Order: sequence, then C-alpha cells, then structure tokens
Amino acid sequence: MGIGGSIFLIAVGAIFAFAVEADLGWLNLSVVGWVLMLAGVAGLIMTLYFWNSRRRTVVAPVREERVVAERAVPVQDDRVVQEYREVRRPGPTV
Repeated sequence: MGIGGSIFLIAVGAIFAFAVEADLGWLNLSVVGWVLMLAGVAGLIMTLYFWNSRRRTVVAPVREERVVAERAVPVQDDRVVQEYREVRRPGPTV
C-alpha cells in the first residue's frame, strides 16, 4: 500500500468514525472508522519505512586497480595497423 492508499484509508476511517451517525444494529460504523484509520496509519508507517530503507547508499568495497600492459594499437607482423572510420552525416532534408 502506498502513501495515497494510506491517506485514503485514514480519511475514510475519519469520516466513518466522526461524521456518520447511522445505526446499522449489527455494525458499529465508529469502530469500522477507527479500524480503517489504524490500518491507514500502519500502512503509512510501513511505506515510509520501506522507502527510507531503499534510499540508503551502499558503499562498495575498494578494489585494487591493475595496470595491464597491452598495446593500444594492434600490431601485425611488426607493422602498426591503424583503423580508419568514415562517418557520413545525413544531408539536409527538404
């Protein structure tokens, strides 16, 4: 349940607990209202707790860096091979 659902339950519960004066005989709407408000508060607390635990930053352990001695340019038979790329941009559209 998110924050919106929790606030909705709290609002509906407050309406049932404080504003409705109906007598159904077998159902006390005041008690239903208090139960809905408690469920909304519990949902709000749980939502905020899980949001707070998700925002914690995790510090990764420091890794040792290795320097690899590789040539940046590939070599074939003692010749340096260079790469050539031609990038064509599209012309203006009419």
